[in-house]
Amino acid sequence: MILGALQGLTEFLPVSSSGHLVLGGYVLGLREPHLFFDVVVHVATLVATLIFFRSTVADVARDSLAAVGEV
Repeated sequence: MILGALQGLTEFLPVSSSGHLVLGGYVLGLREPHLFFDVVVHVATLVATLIFFRSTVADVARDSLAAVGEV
């Protein structure tokens, strides 16, 4: 849970959130790589961002499809 919170807090900073996960895992004493966890938290960040910006994403998709139809 701590690494998930760390991911959420550092994802939108102009530094590597993946690096923070590695450092956080080291500080917490986790010695094996957790690739699946890293992928899951990055996908969760993507889903949360898409949900937050759902109306903007829908507008961009609608406008893009309309532009393709005009060509």
